[in-house]
Amino acid sequence: MRRTLAAATGAVLAVCAAFLAGAPQAQAAGTTAGFHVQDGRLLDANGKDFVLRGVNHAHTWYPDRTTQALKDIKAQGANSVRVVLATGDQWTRNDTADVADVVSQCKANRLVCILEAHDTTGYGEAGAAAPLSKAVDYWLGVKSALVGQEKYVLVNIGNEPYGNTGYSAWTADTKTAIGRLRAGGIDHTLLVDAPNWGQDWSFTMRDNAAGVFAADPDRNTVFDIHMYGVYDTAAEVGDYVGHFVSAGLPLVIGEFGNMHSDGDPDEDAIMATAQARGIGYLGWSWSGNGGGVEYLDLVQGFDAARTTAWGQRLFNGADGIKATAKEASVFSDGGNNGGDTTAPTAPGTPTASDTTASSIRLSWPAATDDTGVTGYDVVRVSGSTETVVATSTTTGATVTGLSANTTYTFAVYARDAAGNRSSRSATVTAATRPGSTTGPCSVSYRLSDWGSSFNADVTVRNTSAQAVDGWTLDFSFPAAQRINSVWNARATQSGSLVHVTNESWTKTIPAAGSVSFGFNASSTPGTNGVPASFVLNGTTCTVS
Repeated sequence: MRRTLAAATGAVLAVCAAFLAGAPQAQAAGTTAGFHVQDGRLLDANGKDFVLRGVNHAHTWYPDRTTQALKDIKAQGANSVRVVLATGDQWTRNDTADVADVVSQCKANRLVCILEAHDTTGYGEAGAAAPLSKAVDYWLGVKSALVGQEKYVLVNIGNEPYGNTGYSAWTADTKTAIGRLRAGGIDHTLLVDAPNWGQDWSFTMRDNAAGVFAADPDRNTVFDIHMYGVYDTAAEVGDYVGHFVSAGLPLVIGEFGNMHSDGDPDEDAIMATAQARGIGYLGWSWSGNGGGVEYLDLVQGFDAARTTAWGQRLFNGADGIKATAKEASVFSDGGNNGGDTTAPTAPGTPTASDTTASSIRLSWPAATDDTGVTGYDVVRVSGSTETVVATSTTTGATVTGLSANTTYTFAVYARDAAGNRSSRSATVTAATRPGSTTGPCSVSYRLSDWGSSFNADVTVRNTSAQAVDGWTLDFSFPAAQRINSVWNARATQSGSLVHVTNESWTKTIPAAGSVSFGFNASSTPGTNGVPASFVLNGTTCTVS
């Protein structure tokens, strides 16, 4: 749904007027008990500007994955994580001890922790959703895990607290929720999500934000917009963000993706606008999505080594997390010097080993850092261009998705906990093997194009008299398609080149037999054709 330009202009003037006339200013800069808002900016406890750059993690559904997930999220360069919790109204309640443990793990990984109550999602439209009042009850019930953590924790009162029904109650209910939390002793920075499943197409949050901010006696509320299909153009992204910046009101993009069932969000515009305007963003989500939105996983199967196309974009792309995230100063030297700004030493020169027709194993001497090295980025070097092809928390990584009988140049960077990146290591040049012959083979590739994305069903046939035990299949997309999810195989992608390897249950291709796998990928209209060639274990196959 869209408004006319005249209506939008009137709305923003009303927001600005309300803010200037009635919204008291935040406290002065300086050391406080925790995060706080000043002049529309989020500051940490040391009065340092802090811009959220992180991801969402579905802790309440995958509690056994959280310990490793937080380590891996930090290793990808994030400075924050938005953690899904449950109040017990829709999903199993995360109790006080569990909340305290999550906070402790966030702190150990030097991640600012945004805790959100998910049971409010779509209230008024989703039958099982809980009202904001239930979320307030929950936060007051786990209060002992929160008090004293104001320097490290932000409280997101309720996720997407209204659907597309009854959302006019958002303003009054949000004011009431803030008032109850403050009266109950919750002094943290509060995040309030927009209605309309978080996307605020009705502009309810935008047009009432000044009044909600003024209703917080601590003037310490940040507004949280979720950007999916409603925000499919740069103009829409820029207009929405611009309203808040112009009004001097704090905004964060608490969720967004590179595609969605309701449309194709413009993730490039979202990230570029956030960077240009100095506002935070948190991508949805680390892993574990289901119900048809598996394409929103940043890594496959909670495996940091299996970054999806969406993950590559968010972490390694322009205006991405690795390029823009800065650690909160409260994690470094007490914040007295504004945080750690010293980069690690460069890693030692890498060496290559275990080469195959499609992969090379690299190892390197460790870098050093005064606060500790948290990870390494392996880059492929081609002239003046560098492309991140692997990340690792150890001093080794296997680069996959390479072409047979091809020479490559690699180098390594180190990262520390504050997000500082070292200078580049010396380069190493190595070549893949020519590849082994598996005998004749053929590949069929069947498309189901849905416009915003497409599915491909791929069948690999072994037309020889000898079984193939373990396989890799390489092909290149004809345009800028990106793989979102894969089934019955594993896949990595570098540019247009796709490298597929078997799962344990698809490892063997019997003589005169076949295996099949499939994937979902982003769509480039008019160019989603069959790849020109397929290479199985170094041998080019017939396309059938």
